[in-house]
Amino acid sequence: MRFVDEARIQVRAGKGGHGCLSFRREKFVPRGGPDGGNGGDGGSVLLKADGRLLSLYDFRLKRLYEARNGRPGEGSQCDGKKGEDMVLHLPVGTLVFVEGPDGEELLADLSDPEAEVMVARGGRGGKGNEHFKSSTMRAPRFCQPGEPGEEKNLRLELKILADAGLLGLPNAGKSTFISQVSAARPKIAAYPFTTLTPNLGVMIDEVDPDRRMVIADIPGLIEGAHEGQGLGLRFLKHVERTRFLVHILSVEDVGEDDPWAGFNLINEELRRFDEELGERQQIEVVNKIDLISPKRLEELKIRAKADGRNIFFISARDNIDVEPLVEELWRMRDETASHAPILHFADTDGDEEEDFPEIEVIYTRE
Repeated sequence: MRFVDEARIQVRAGKGGHGCLSFRREKFVPRGGPDGGNGGDGGSVLLKADGRLLSLYDFRLKRLYEARNGRPGEGSQCDGKKGEDMVLHLPVGTLVFVEGPDGEELLADLSDPEAEVMVARGGRGGKGNEHFKSSTMRAPRFCQPGEPGEEKNLRLELKILADAGLLGLPNAGKSTFISQVSAARPKIAAYPFTTLTPNLGVMIDEVDPDRRMVIADIPGLIEGAHEGQGLGLRFLKHVERTRFLVHILSVEDVGEDDPWAGFNLINEELRRFDEELGERQQIEVVNKIDLISPKRLEELKIRAKADGRNIFFISARDNIDVEPLVEELWRMRDETASHAPILHFADTDGDEEEDFPEIEVIYTRE
């Protein structure tokens, strides 16, 4: 399956069934009254959050979704059957925008598992002539047609739900870290941009198995990410909902004059992407300490303390000093709240849809 985090679809609710024009005709009842039944309501289109889904790929294969029409009424006061609803299952964290003449408007945020929202209401069924009989109109020779269902153009945007988001320059060891603390098994290699899609890892408390933390690992960021350089803009949105960020810097990117330049570069990209995201709480981590001498490591720790930075120095590959960092992750999870997504409205006058690259989803195990 491919990872797709945006899609445009059209939804069309069912039409209401027509009312029936009919009169009772039986033996010995030559002038029976009206008995035309009502038409059934058209089916509606509903969107439902599904925690088992991780991608919007299916909505690239099919663009039009239609609910069933209501059945027409019949004689003998028989009402038509209601049209069957169309229920579309979407990943948890999907934002639903409706396109209108004045631009886009947020219709729903499926951030709650099992959340359900109606996006297109079915048309009402028409009334049969039996409905219109009265003391002054004993034989109405008309009935009501069914109403058309609603039709909308929607843009779906997936923003992954996670407690913590991993950020950093390419090849900082983010995927190695997430593979150490969770059951996620992302692709790991010694070259930049090994990670091409967001990976989700679930960290489980050893004492309380029901206590869990979801960690999102996004592709490495580079200078100019806020303008779309590298894989930046496309995946920064997947850390918008997180409670806090884990900023990982490889010791290979730590210089002599300004050792924390890597942290500052990514933080500046976050601020340029969105001010709120730039102010999000962070845990700073220097990874791959197995590549330097103990003397150099001690110098960096002294420098970090002098600069007023609480930095965790670890080796994710060799599992060195990872446990204190994990304890800090749990503390931050318990003390911080999740954030609402940052809304980015698309230009409806632009191209019909972005062409998504052929990349695969990596499903994580618990």
